[in-house]
Order: sequence, then C-alpha cells, then structure tokens
Amino acid sequence: MPRLEEVAALANVSSATVSRYFNSPGIVAPATAQRIEAAIAATGYLPNLTAGALASSRSRLIAALVPDIAQSIFNDTMEAMIDALSVEGNSVILALTGTTDGRLGAQINAALSRRVDAIILTGIVADAAIRAQLRTSRVTVIETWGLPDDPIDIAIGFSHRAIGDALACFLRDRGYRRPHLIVPRSPRAERRAAAFAERWIADGGEPPTRFEVNVPSHFGQGRLSYRGLADLAVQPDVVVCGSDWIAQGLIVEAQVAGVAVPAQLAVTGFGNLRMAGDMRPTITSVDVDGARIAHEVNRVLRLRAAGTKLAERSIDVGFRIIARESA
Repeated sequence: MPRLEEVAALANVSSATVSRYFNSPGIVAPATAQRIEAAIAATGYLPNLTAGALASSRSRLIAALVPDIAQSIFNDTMEAMIDALSVEGNSVILALTGTTDGRLGAQINAALSRRVDAIILTGIVADAAIRAQLRTSRVTVIETWGLPDDPIDIAIGFSHRAIGDALACFLRDRGYRRPHLIVPRSPRAERRAAAFAERWIADGGEPPTRFEVNVPSHFGQGRLSYRGLADLAVQPDVVVCGSDWIAQGLIVEAQVAGVAVPAQLAVTGFGNLRMAGDMRPTITSVDVDGARIAHEVNRVLRLRAAGTKLAERSIDVGFRIIARESA
C-alpha cells in the first residue's frame, strides 16, 4: 500500500498538510488541495482510518438506527442526514431495529463495540435498561422524531401530542364532525391519537372511533381499513390515518367503491411523503422537516467534536399541516 509520505512528496507538501487535508479539508488552500488530490489519484493512496481513530480518539463512525426502511416515513430524513454526515467526513452505519427492545439492544451493543462517535435513534427509547446503558456509554446519543421529557443525551424532534391536538383543531375548523382514527401500534402514533381524542372531546365532540394496525405501515392496511368502515354504527366524515401509506390505500379503495374523496369522505395522512403530493386527490398530511433534523444532528456533532457544551438538550423542529385536496 502506498504511504502518506509518498503522497506528500509527490504533492510537494509536508505529511502534516496531507493529514490536515483528510481531517480538516476546509483549512487547506485550494491550490494545495488540488495537488494533494492529484497525488492521491496517482498513487492510489487510502488513509489508515484505524490509525487515525486511535490517534484522535474519534472513529468517525456514526450509527443510525431506524425501525425499518420499507415504505418508511423516516427515509427522507435519513437520506438527508447521511448525505450531510458524509460531507463532514463521517461514515454512517445504518441498522434496522424492528419494533422489539431486544433487537434494538443488540444493535446498540454492536454500535458501541465498534466505538462509534455517536448513535442516532429514531424515536424515543422506552426501555429503562437501554436508556441507562446509553447514558453511561460516554457516546453522543441523539433521539430524533420525538421530544422525551428527559432525553438520554440530546433530542431533536417534535411533539406528537402537539400534532394530534393541532389536527383535531384543523379538522373541526374545516367543518368535520365524525372523525375515525387509524392508529399504527407504536408509541408515537398512540400519542398523536390520544391527543387528538382529548382535544376533540374537550371541544364538544363525541369520542372518535378508531382502528389499530400493525407497524410498519403499508398500502394494504389502508385498503383493509376502508372496508372496516362498513362495520361502524356511525359512518365517519373524515378518516385520520397514521401514515401517508395508509391514507393512500384508503383513498384508492374508496375510489374503487365509488366514494368521492373528499366530497363523501375526507382523509388525512402523516409524514408528507413525496407521493402525498402526487396522488389524485392530493393527500392532506403533516409535514416534518427532515432536512432540519439532519441539519441539527450535524450541528450537534460538530459542537461535540469541538468540545463545545450544548446550551439545550431538546431541539424542537416543529411541524406543519399541509392542506391538500383530500381534506
């Protein structure tokens, strides 16, 4: 394997300058960087990341843990986050945790064994033992897509209860009176559904009917959920779906049955996936700024790498209700 000293000699710079090029490329003059890049191409040099990690106590490995990636509402956020982390010189390990604490714990142990610089979690970890383990790990831990009352380390997300409350107000203001909730079996979706029902009842409405589905959400659940509406004693005028995938399936099934959306039945989703704006009718949905989450994650990691103390432990990125044709 070619050595760093060979690259330095060919580029007519010191070995320290080549090291700076790899570790902090922004501080190397453009002309110098071009010579180093040419020397790297000519020699086929690859840096010894293991040696660099030992010298700097940083592995530049980031573990990103998500429940699933098939039809996932987290995909856009993960893509933006991985792109940004890569630009900063990090390598991202993407691991799937499913919905069980055992699988999550195994992936966390694997990440810690590889001496990652940070673990990025999707959602709030409920298991007390796992939370305690992460608190003592001395690794940056970032919980995303939620704002726990007491973060493990740093939380970057939004309030699911605030979303449920805002959706109830939004739909009441639009004149709907008989909501039906389709709730994925996850703590996040349950918080939104509970807050929706509390606000709806507090404003004088009857308790919403509801139907639960398994996670992860998928198109077929929406189709089955629509068929289940026939069993309700009172037919809803709006269905609040726990994901855009469920909303899409429900709208398609309603159209097959000759039911006009939203004239006869309104539908809302969650996640504001790309297809929500491509459907006909387009789907009213809750938008979470995945790019903002990715930006904040990278800001936190940069500050931690510089040894800067963070002023806040919870960063609320907020949300928006995107009103479209379906409701």
